Amino acid sequence: MVDIARPDLAVARRHRRLILGAAALAALATVSVVVSRLRPAAPTVERQSVWIGTVQRGPMVREVRGAGTLVPEDLRWIPAVVDGRVERIRLHPGAPLTPDAIILDLSNPELEQRVRDTALQLRAAEAALANRRVELESALLAAQAAVAQCESDAREARLDADAEQQLHDKGLTSAMALRAKRTKADNLEARLTLERQRLEMQRRVLASQLAIHEAEVDRQRATLQLTQAQRDALHVRAGVAGVLQQIAVELGARVGPGTNLARVVDPTRLKAELRVAETQARDVQIGQRATIDTRNGVMPGRVARIDPAATGGTVTVDVVLDGALPRGARPDLSIDGTIELERLADVVYVGRPAVGEEGATVQLFRLDASGHAVRVAVTLGRVSVTAVEIRAGLSPGDQVILSDMSQWDEVDRIRLK
Repeated sequence: MVDIARPDLAVARRHRRLILGAAALAALATVSVVVSRLRPAAPTVERQSVWIGTVQRGPMVREVRGAGTLVPEDLRWIPAVVDGRVERIRLHPGAPLTPDAIILDLSNPELEQRVRDTALQLRAAEAALANRRVELESALLAAQAAVAQCESDAREARLDADAEQQLHDKGLTSAMALRAKRTKADNLEARLTLERQRLEMQRRVLASQLAIHEAEVDRQRATLQLTQAQRDALHVRAGVAGVLQQIAVELGARVGPGTNLARVVDPTRLKAELRVAETQARDVQIGQRATIDTRNGVMPGRVARIDPAATGGTVTVDVVLDGALPRGARPDLSIDGTIELERLADVVYVGRPAVGEEGATVQLFRLDASGHAVRVAVTLGRVSVTAVEIRAGLSPGDQVILSDMSQWDEVDRIRLK
């Protein structure tokens, strides 16, 4: 049997192979294009692991929050009045105080000696005053005696002159004798006038001389009272009623005048001292309402003072408390405070997301009906402690994820399970 060559069949087989290869390549290209255009599968996130908020429309209260402490409104530092050494500490922080309560004792031997020396100087001044008074009173008595003698002599001389005048009128004595009697009486009266002037001058000298010594006695007495008061100040007293909060010196320490020894507070009059972030403190105003949480109760209050300077990124705000203090309230107690800035009547708002400040545009995941969350751009408005105004990007009723989703920055869609 002889094979017959058929070249047309070989050509047909080559054509068929080429067609099949081209078709396979076209199919492969088509599949590649389709696959490249498919979106990647959305990552899955546990619903319970995220915080979901619902956009609402209505009133919103703007608030700011700050941590702080309770501090006394009435605080008094007790300073040292004189030099001394801390000899004894009688009371310790927390002790209730009366104005006369002695907190600690100081010692100063030099002051004790000064008190004794001043007492002796006062006694010497008093003795000098008494001695000078005796001298001046003796001189005054002598002057009074001289006046009395002159009065007696002048009166006798005048009577003698009058008698001589009667005798002269009867012609029983001479004119010369009468003139002599009258001259003697006039001289004694003139002397009496001088003695009276001398007596008056003696009285004035007595007052002025005694005034000098009395002033010295007063000076020495005042000096003694001052040194005694300084000695008494070695027993450091509270001066006011309250509670001893701090002893600022140690036993045996040497202190000088003006050194703060102890701090006394009134525990019934406290205020809140809050530290508010400086970025949030710009809207805080004096008189705004506030609430203070002491962990044992919540107290209302109002803003009374705003520190003009920021420290460490915070601004100190003082809040005066209204009403009775809760149990356990005491100075330096840690607290949390919330200040009400304003009440917005009708705004679109949602719970405050983990990121974003006032006026910023942030990316949030909005939930859809299919159980997925799609990234949308949201413009924020005014912020509060737990809520934020929505200016664009969301509508009332929308649900968004408020948790920190920074780990999903590379995707625009996630699936909640």
